Amino acid sequence: MLQALTNPVIAVDFGTISLSAFDIESIFDVGIPDRSARMTFGRRTLLKLGAAAAAAGAVPGMVRAETPSAASSGSAPPQGNADHTIRIANGLAELASDHIVSTKLYNGRFPGPLLRLKEGQPVVVDIYNDTDTPEQLHWHGQTVGVDVDGAAEEGTPYIPAHGMRRISFTPGPSGLRFYHSHLTPGADLDNGQYSGQVGPVYIEPKREAGSHDREIFLVLKEFQPTLSRGGDMAADFLANPAPIEKLKQAGEDAIRASMAGGKPHGYEVGYTLFSINGRMLGHGEPIRVRQGERVLFHIVNGSATEIRSLAMPGHRFEVVALDGNPVPKPAEAPVLWLGTAERISAIVEMRIPGVWILGDLADDDRNRGMGVVIEYAGKRGKPKWVKPNPYRWDYTIFGKPGATSAPDETFEMMFAKDNAALNGFNRWTINGTAFSMDRMEPMLRLKQGKRYRLKMRNASDDVHPVHLHRHSFELTRIAGRTTSGIMKDVVMLGGYQEAEVDFVADNPGKTLFHCHQQLHMDFGFMALLDYV
Repeated sequence: MLQALTNPVIAVDFGTISLSAFDIESIFDVGIPDRSARMTFGRRTLLKLGAAAAAAGAVPGMVRAETPSAASSGSAPPQGNADHTIRIANGLAELASDHIVSTKLYNGRFPGPLLRLKEGQPVVVDIYNDTDTPEQLHWHGQTVGVDVDGAAEEGTPYIPAHGMRRISFTPGPSGLRFYHSHLTPGADLDNGQYSGQVGPVYIEPKREAGSHDREIFLVLKEFQPTLSRGGDMAADFLANPAPIEKLKQAGEDAIRASMAGGKPHGYEVGYTLFSINGRMLGHGEPIRVRQGERVLFHIVNGSATEIRSLAMPGHRFEVVALDGNPVPKPAEAPVLWLGTAERISAIVEMRIPGVWILGDLADDDRNRGMGVVIEYAGKRGKPKWVKPNPYRWDYTIFGKPGATSAPDETFEMMFAKDNAALNGFNRWTINGTAFSMDRMEPMLRLKQGKRYRLKMRNASDDVHPVHLHRHSFELTRIAGRTTSGIMKDVVMLGGYQEAEVDFVADNPGKTLFHCHQQLHMDFGFMALLDYV
């Protein structure tokens, strides 16, 4: 198995390594105009870098967390021992011997430690922030209260700089969840989920979905983000990608008007390094398996902005859970697709002996690290990659046919892009309004116990992985197909497409709804739901 989830970060190889100006700036808090420049450092300089990172850390330039709540500081240290302790600090992540990056980490490693919790059994967690800026730690996918959810928009107190918070909550629902930073860094690509602050959570179910011999956790993550113009990912990997013409016309009319006014395409984010469990393809230990073994992979897309795919030549994935929730109808797929923050639990029967690459379909991303070697017992040699046949990702194959019960109320949401409207960044709106971090006013008012439907319409060509905090929702319609029984907390809405999800207002308090693509949420794509 991969060791990154159970062992601390391996001591760096003190041979000559290459660090980017981005890394050096992060460690020393100095301004380097050309962040794409690369510098080479030997053993003595690297020792200084490690000492500087441990002693001081980076000071980010744009994190909207300037005023932590007084409730987060606390005047007296907590009594007794916590069940888990998480420390946020600057450190070095070794993706490969010649690729060591400086970033914020949980407990000095990437990914953060796997937390195995028990559904319904209260847990106490101490969170220390050893950096110079306040932080938020979000318990993604759990039905917790606003005081611990980890979203300032809902009122969660910040974890103060060089301070700590002790929190307690009852884990749930069961299955694969994760924890991550929840800030709005905007143009600061050192912070929020651009950093290494991602860790998996597994809440033990009373009964595991599917029969398997062992389980392996995989966290997918890119590093060294840079800004570029345009370059949106095609959405043709989704089932029934044909656009709704009315939505397409609205979106394209808006882009044409913007371009005619002299604006370029808005900024997007790209990456230079890719990893699974903090190691680039070909570095670190392979995943060792035996013929006939049934391996349950728990996969987390920990990216700030990217949609990821995974395939393994000759093998198929039996999907048993989406976002930690067992699916009504487990089904096989040759390729997995995960939007930002989505999780998939899938069983692979190891029936084709050899040495294979489990990796992303994108050649550039896979060749730059987004993959891991699968090695059968007794087999050696160069890992093989064979690209699978084209395959469209269809949520509905895992659901039940037919419609769900009618909701008590339906809210319609139109998502739109205002190209390059904010200093070159796209501004995103829901029903014509961009979220204000200053006002943080609720858009929708809910009544406890009622069932609500969100009818979402996407008037942009971007894929939006939309996320609802502190609740799970049922996918009821997507890309023209009706389904039921699929419970999720993130769903990919394709370009110029529609989707509908239902949820029950059973967890009172302000609830954040947003696109989980970091650039989108930072520049307007958020809304607050509140109970009355």
